[in-house]
Amino acid sequence: MGKIIVNLDVEMAKRKISLGELAERVGLTQANLSILKTGKAKAVRFTTLEAICRELECQPGDLLEYQDEP
Repeated sequence: MGKIIVNLDVEMAKRKISLGELAERVGLTQANLSILKTGKAKAVRFTTLEAICRELECQPGDLLEYQDEP
């Protein structure tokens, strides 16, 4: 069984944007964005993904990665 890896921290670092700034721009709380960033989220809304991609100028595939587990 595989898992989804969230690379939000990598994309944020590339653009030198803080969690607080991104949260404000996409209209989420820092706590909710942190849950996504740390990979603890069980789901993500497309509207949230769209807003993050818009602000970070990236594609959903830049943020999400599938990793197979042995």
